[in-house]
Formats: sequence, structure tokens, C-alpha cells
Amino acid sequence: MSDFMLMSPANQTFSELFSNSVKYVIPRFQRDYAWDQEHLEDLWADIKTLEQEGEHYMGYIVLQKKGEREFEVIDGQQRLVTFSFVVLAAMKKIQNFIDHGLEVDENKKRLSVFKERLIGSTNPVTLKVENKLSLNRNNHRYFREICSRMKVLNERRVSKTNSLLDKTFVFFVNRIKGKNGSEVAKFIENIISRMVFTKIVTHDNINAYKVFETLNARGVKLSTPDLLKNHIFSTISSNDDVSDETLDVLDEDWSTIVAQLGENDFIDFMRYHHNIQKQLITKKGLFKSVKQIAHTPELANQYLVSLKDYAPIYAALLNPNDEWWKSQGNDVSSIRHYLQGLQLFKIKQPFSVLMAALFDKFTDEEFVKALKYLYILSIRYNVICRFSPNDQEKAYNKIAMNVFNDTYIRASHIKNSKEFKKLYPDDREFKNAFEFYKMPSQQSSKKIRFLLTEIEKSFGRELNYLDTTLEHICPYNPTQTWYEDFGKEANEIVDRLGNMILLEKDELKRADFNTKKKIYLTSSFKLARKVGGYDIWDLANLNHYQQWLADQAIKTWKVD
Repeated sequence: MSDFMLMSPANQTFSELFSNSVKYVIPRFQRDYAWDQEHLEDLWADIKTLEQEGEHYMGYIVLQKKGEREFEVIDGQQRLVTFSFVVLAAMKKIQNFIDHGLEVDENKKRLSVFKERLIGSTNPVTLKVENKLSLNRNNHRYFREICSRMKVLNERRVSKTNSLLDKTFVFFVNRIKGKNGSEVAKFIENIISRMVFTKIVTHDNINAYKVFETLNARGVKLSTPDLLKNHIFSTISSNDDVSDETLDVLDEDWSTIVAQLGENDFIDFMRYHHNIQKQLITKKGLFKSVKQIAHTPELANQYLVSLKDYAPIYAALLNPNDEWWKSQGNDVSSIRHYLQGLQLFKIKQPFSVLMAALFDKFTDEEFVKALKYLYILSIRYNVICRFSPNDQEKAYNKIAMNVFNDTYIRASHIKNSKEFKKLYPDDREFKNAFEFYKMPSQQSSKKIRFLLTEIEKSFGRELNYLDTTLEHICPYNPTQTWYEDFGKEANEIVDRLGNMILLEKDELKRADFNTKKKIYLTSSFKLARKVGGYDIWDLANLNHYQQWLADQAIKTWKVD
């Protein structure tokens, strides 16, 4: 049985989640409260649907068990905090009735019951609420004060995240209505008993990470960076000898990393960063390995510094037009071109090698050579031969580690390595794959134009693939004339690479071949003129042309 199934997900209402003496703790270094007006409007709309629906589903809450009745909130803090404010805003309404002398005794009892059940108990010495829900280091005090006073705080220089807490509280205070304490109490009971969450409890943070992976695979988007950040920062500060000022700086560094990459690319970045220095791991093994690497405050701090160093490099590899490339010597155009090819075909496997080479290892000239070799290998291996990336990742991991350890210090060391040679499809293998290569052109026009432009450029012409138009020789939805040449295979060959050429503009549409070839012969494109030399366009000539095209491709994408 899977770890996920062993955790027994259970549906619970907000009332059930906060029943008895349960306590929820937002990890000290988890992200700050961040819900804005749009999120609040959506939640309020959900609350209003309860007038027509029996209950409303609020999604997953992922918890890590810390004690008999204490849980760490791995995912779901934004909803729990905001929903607590809905309750608190309604309690504020009841307090207003008390302040105006309305049903004072009854309303005081109502407030006492709701506070004990849903918010927390009041410390008899400090008169502050000891919250059932404790927030992170940046929000904890502010949230507790609002809960204690049931009003926004009159403080200067309030941080952005705490300002959002103020706005959330005021938002719901302004929307909750009720003529008396009884009506408001019914509103509270209604929402806390009919808003349903799926609670998932894990017993260690490794399992918590597995839950993240499982839920993400099922389309439930969770924030894995938060889980990793919590471990790294908790380890750094485990000896309680790190000042708040230092933690603030580290927090800013982390936010900068995530902002540069975005959450979607963050985990890929961490895995490629890992695979530069350590033996290859998959995404599922990442969290466990990071825990082993960053298991002391010193190592965790070093790991965070390394992430900060490599993040702009990874961001630049993702974006060929990143300003960062201007610092990389004079051959920026070549760098951008090769990266555009990798980006277009969604190829990231070489990134571990490129990240290692870029970080004070290779000279600018040697880096461009290495990038070129890896780009050519990618076209042969990934695009045309369509080989599995698994063996490729293992080979790149070994190459990257050799670059990182200064065993490989030049691009020639990469291309002459046994790992590179084993991956590199030889000319015969490449030609066999190319001769009958096809790609769905209606979805992949840019990719095909890029490939054909590369071959055109091999004849000495400077050309940008974006300035070209893709022309199908035998067109989509061919006329009867084309069926006479190709028979029933007319619909099968339209996406063959040999059935497509580039033109300045395409006005030929479904014209017959005799009409088309007159235009081809006067074209500035070498491939168009080559096709224009055929008397007819049938399967035999298509095969003959694509064999010739494969020979040109061998020369175009070749590592000597």
C-alpha cells in the first residue's frame, strides 16, 4: 500500500478541525500570509453559495503530526488563516452589540464559546489569546494581536504581509451582516459546519514531501518550495544563534531565488543544481537528498548560498534573451541561438552541464563551444532520433560532476568524453531516423521552420526562422490531382519533413505541383529550388529528396 493511502485522508469541517484542544503551527519559515482582494472575493462567493448548497468543499490541508494534538501546517495555511478571520470578523460584530449594550450577558457567552472553540484561550496574566493557529515568524505576533483585540492595529511601518492581515479582517467585518448576536452566531455555526476540508496527516517531513508529489500528480497544486525552505531555514537556526536581522536577509535571498524562477521551475532548478555536484536523483528523491546534504547549520547555510549563486544562471538558461548573457563575452548571438533551439524543443537535460561550466569553470569561448556541442547532440538525440532522456540524464550527471570538480576544463573534454560519445547518434543512425522523419506541422510549425532554417543556413545564408513561411508541397486537404500522384498515401505524407520547404510568403495553397515548382525555382531558398528541380512530386521523389535532406542534416548538426 502506498504512503499516501496509509495517511488516510479524512474530510472534516472547519469546526471539526478546530475541535477540542488541537493546535496548528505554521512552520517558522513558511511563506507569509499573501491573500489579496481577489482571493477574499472568491472565498466570500464560496460562503454565499452555502445559502443554496448543503456544504462547500475547501480543498486539501496537509499536516505533519508533531504531538498528540499538535500539527504543523505543510499546506493550507492561507485558507486556515483567512477562514479564522471570517470567524473573528463575525465575533467582532457580536462584540459591537456588547459595546452598544445589546443582550450583553448572552453575547458575552457567545463570544466566550466561539473564542475557546475556534480561536484560542485567553491568558489570564497577559490577556492575550494563545491561538489554536500560530503563524510564521513574520505574522505570528500581528495575528495574535488582532485575535486578542478584535480590531486592526494602529502601528507604523506595517509590513506588506501584515497589512494584508489587516485588510482581510476589515474585508469580512464589512460584509458580515446580522441584526443581533443570535443571527451572527447562526452565521458562524453555518459556515464552520458546512465548509469541508480534506485533512491529510503525515508523521515525518519525508512523507510530507511524498504527499506533495502525489497530490501534484493528481492536479492539486501545492507549494513544494515552502517545504524545502522550512527544512533549510530551520536547520540554519537550529542552535538559536542566528539573529532576526540575519534571518531577514536569508529570507530575502530565498524570495529572490523563487521570484527569479517561479515556483514551476524552482524544483527543476534545485534538481539540476543537485546533479551538478552529486549523483543523479529524480524529483522524488530530491527532498531526502537535500536533508542529507544540509543537515547542519553550516552546511544548510552553504547550500542556501550555492542556490543563490546558481539561480541567475539557471534563469538565464531558461531565457535566451536574459540580460545576464551580456556579461558572457562577445558571442552572445551564438549563445542565444543555441538556447533558442533548446527552448523551442523544451530540452533541459544539458542544463546541469551548462550550469557547472558557467560558474567560474569555463572561459566564455569554451562555454560557447560546449553549448554548441550539447545543442547539436540534443538535435540528434532528442529531436530527430527521439531517444529516451533517462540515459542522457545519467551521462550529463557524470559530465557535470567532472566539470564541477575541474576534471573537465575545456569543451573538448566534454565532447571527447565516453559519456558524450556514447550518447551521440552516429551519422548512419541519424540519417536513418531523418529519412522518414515527420512532425505534426499544424502544431509544430515553428519547430519545423527552425530545423529547415538551420539547413538553409548551412549553405551560407544568414536567416532567421521567424522570417520564413512553412510551405507544404503536397498540401493539407489535397485536391484530386495530388491523390493521382500519391494515391491513398497523400494524407500520410503531408507531415514528412521532406514534404515541407520554406518560402518568403505562401500564396500557393492547394495549387498543383507544376504551378508550385515555377515559384520554387525562383525562390531564394535553396531547399525550394531543389524541390523545384523534380518533374513531378510523388512518393519516390519525396523519398529521394528527404534522403538528400538527411545528408544535409548530417553536415548541419555534426560534432567533428
